[in-house]
Amino acid sequence: MLVSLLGTGTSSGVPMIGCACAVCRSVDHRDKRLRTSVHIQVEGKSLLIDTGPDLRQQVLRLGLTHLDAVLFTHEHKDHTAGMDEIRAFNFRQGEEIPVYARGSVLDQLRREFAYVFADFKYPGTPCISTYEIRNEPFTVVGIPVIPIEVWHHKLPVFGFRIGDFCYLTDLNAISDEELEKVRGCRILILDALRREPHLSHFTLRQAIDLVERVRPERTYFTHISHQMGLHREVEAELPSHIRLGYDGLQIKL
Repeated sequence: MLVSLLGTGTSSGVPMIGCACAVCRSVDHRDKRLRTSVHIQVEGKSLLIDTGPDLRQQVLRLGLTHLDAVLFTHEHKDHTAGMDEIRAFNFRQGEEIPVYARGSVLDQLRREFAYVFADFKYPGTPCISTYEIRNEPFTVVGIPVIPIEVWHHKLPVFGFRIGDFCYLTDLNAISDEELEKVRGCRILILDALRREPHLSHFTLRQAIDLVERVRPERTYFTHISHQMGLHREVEAELPSHIRLGYDGLQIKL
């Protein structure tokens, strides 16, 4: 399995034009973060989790030429707004792209991308097939997936476990029962927005505390606000088994 972090940033706390903070002025590529998304190559299949507004740039940077399926964590625009870019894979592959999401996410996609679901579609629009998922194991193009339900304030969000890899973004709470699904994984990608408290995201301290409860081999934090601070300075504070993620990072399992 090869996991590629396409984006590790967030729309929450995005710096304004002209911001002079240290992160915005940094020349370290690890401080330049697009909106959160991840690509997974597993058993010859190409899976994408979320289609944020930066998807086109992320796909071109990765050099991604084939896509077998898309999974959505939740319906917020910073995780869905790039769905139109799926059509490039339709053109290349000549086939529908299956999309997996809970019912509320599919409803939002039907509203926001009504032209994709129209009875008489304009030529060139994305061509997808949709599959509603619930909090029970399912299969994506032959790959077993375990959903992990977390809470983003009052919004239910799905994380996913695929083999020894777990991906949990946009959360500030998880039940003990759902946390059991994470135990035993080798690689965990986990939400850590900033140091200060937030209504719907883990702080750096809360994320570290959760990692210490489940003890994966290695954890990478994602959905990082510029308010977190410089990459090199934050990493210097972290235990050796916890790192900050960065755009373009690839992890081989």
